[in-house]
Amino acid sequence: MFWLFNFVLLAVAWAAGDRYLIGAGKGDITGPVVEVPFMGYASLEQKGTGLRQRIYARSFIVGDINKPADRFLYIILDAVAGDTAVRRGILEGLQALGGDYALYHTGNVALVGTHSHSGPGGWHNYVLTQVPALGFTKQSYQAIVDGTVLSVKRAHESLSPGYLDVGTAKVQDSAINRSLWAYLANPEAERAKYTDTTDTLMTLLRLKRADGKTQGILNWYAVHGTSAHNNNTHVTGDNKGVAALLFEKEFGALPDAAPGFVAGFSQANVGDTSPNVLGQWCTDGSGECSLKTSTCADGKSTGCHGRGPMWQKNDKGISSCYEIGRRQYATAKDIVASIDTGTPVTGPTVKAFHFFHDMRYFTFTRPDGSQGTTCPAALGESFAAGTTDGPGVGDFAQTVQANPFWKFVGGVLRTPSARQKQCQGVKKILLDVGEMEVPFAWTANIVDIQVFRVGQFVIIVSPAEASTMAGRRWRDAIATAVKSFLPAGLEPIVVLGGPANTYTHYAVTPEEYDIQRYEGASTLYGRDTLNAYINLTVGAISYLSPTSDSKPAAGPMPPDNRARSASFITQVVYDNAPIGKKMGQVLSQPRVSYARGATVTAVFQGANPRNNLRLEGTFAAVEQQQSDGSWTRVRDDSDWYLVYSWTRTDVVWGASTVQIDWETVDSPQPGTYRIKYYGDQKMSFTGKVVAFEGTSNTFTLT
Repeated sequence: MFWLFNFVLLAVAWAAGDRYLIGAGKGDITGPVVEVPFMGYASLEQKGTGLRQRIYARSFIVGDINKPADRFLYIILDAVAGDTAVRRGILEGLQALGGDYALYHTGNVALVGTHSHSGPGGWHNYVLTQVPALGFTKQSYQAIVDGTVLSVKRAHESLSPGYLDVGTAKVQDSAINRSLWAYLANPEAERAKYTDTTDTLMTLLRLKRADGKTQGILNWYAVHGTSAHNNNTHVTGDNKGVAALLFEKEFGALPDAAPGFVAGFSQANVGDTSPNVLGQWCTDGSGECSLKTSTCADGKSTGCHGRGPMWQKNDKGISSCYEIGRRQYATAKDIVASIDTGTPVTGPTVKAFHFFHDMRYFTFTRPDGSQGTTCPAALGESFAAGTTDGPGVGDFAQTVQANPFWKFVGGVLRTPSARQKQCQGVKKILLDVGEMEVPFAWTANIVDIQVFRVGQFVIIVSPAEASTMAGRRWRDAIATAVKSFLPAGLEPIVVLGGPANTYTHYAVTPEEYDIQRYEGASTLYGRDTLNAYINLTVGAISYLSPTSDSKPAAGPMPPDNRARSASFITQVVYDNAPIGKKMGQVLSQPRVSYARGATVTAVFQGANPRNNLRLEGTFAAVEQQQSDGSWTRVRDDSDWYLVYSWTRTDVVWGASTVQIDWETVDSPQPGTYRIKYYGDQKMSFTGKVVAFEGTSNTFTLT
């Protein structure tokens, strides 16, 4: 009779919620981890030298159990943003699968980045984001597409009836407002409604199957993926990648977890947030940076850097990255522990809308009834000043005009028209990217407008990094609109996920735009950018009504620049071991014994990891010897504490080494271990890629 007792408990727990079709899946998208510039900080010097943590796509499906076509697919990438080229590739890959995969299309698929700044670049659709990645690297692009399609396939195969529950909690000390000067320009009465200058609330959605197993969790919380600094050259998912893997490792091993359990930590209104919670300090020792301009005593912003919680370790932000991730993981864990007393999602409706819209000189009615206009995309001078998470170049400073030389550089590329200057208002245009078409479009003027709804739960899918107050205004406007067709007494729950689909930089409030700090200067379509997004989404809200069976017109299609793009990354020519050495040979053995907490190191004769990305596999592993003498893998390179580093030692000969470090700080069991290296050599004459292995001597942990 115990089964009957359990059944009754489940029935009681879910009595208030409706059943949906739910699924979740995960796929490896780790691209080339060496020799390709990272995407996020736009620094050509930040090229990959290895891997600290594999990165993933995590896919979540919610559908109407009675109407199979009414569903949405929310994909989170451990990457800086969603992108037009990658989204196209994913949709093409899903259509190629045939059958029910035709249910996933541009109208109901969202591609959202965690905004990690520590992943390989080279996969964007537009020139502006290709420049710091040295063009379009097909290998990088294809890794994301293939891994994401696999994650959707796994999510689709896991589909089963289930329930959705929502819980919330504050994340403590995980974000500050890095542009407080701009935030303070918002009306005092509006600021008084909030106790924090960033959104500290995490909103979590639990996907629980009808058999009681949890298929996944999906949450939204706003903090930049800039814990790892712009001098970090090891691939990571940054703080949200840490949080997701911690949650999957712990909860995925529990009896309550369904096979293939997935934890998604989605970005929210991230624009002006920073994980460097100890503030912004000058490296010259002169104290805190200027609140207004983020400059130091020399009047420049290049010496102004944010400090994470573990900044004194001076390890390129790696320890702070883990800590900020751990804090998000801990909050999500607390929410899940009490979510049965949270809010069930109710109402059978699952709806989605998506359309493209051209933002060039779009005229509309603002919320106050006045006329607003957007502009072709342009970046202001403070864009080049960077932020306290990653300072910019030269003598640019936030809110301060650049010197004439930099104005000249922007003018050589494109001189903005008088109409463009008037439209952009107070923005001093540095790069008129929306009107630059050589060799093809520099950035998006055609943007994605998308919103999802299940019951009273609504997801705004933002192409831009919305600032804290911008996100609040947008959520409030959508909540008011949605409430008109919800049952009486049922309050809408609205979250914002981004940057998604096509990256459009920032969206700040008009008041913040007038300040022209980095975020305002990077708000592409002028002072009315946010109001336009609100107008377009609220104006289409009827498509989310329970009675709606129609879809908006698709709108103008954005350009597909994949075939026009070129890469300036040199291909791997060949790999050779020096004379007297062989591939996989151990050049430096671990010591015989280590105390737990120490770092175990082995160095191998290696090959370029771009020869084989080993998706769903590993470059490195730690094996533990069992009592019968056999070996069991206990770590692979998805583990934060197993670090893979590659070094080119002879360009002409094609020789390289691989160092594998195991940081034994997470209390592994005492015992006997060895380190394994998995490599792939590109042969000199044939070009054939041949796999090989290296194995270290054994060592003990005590």
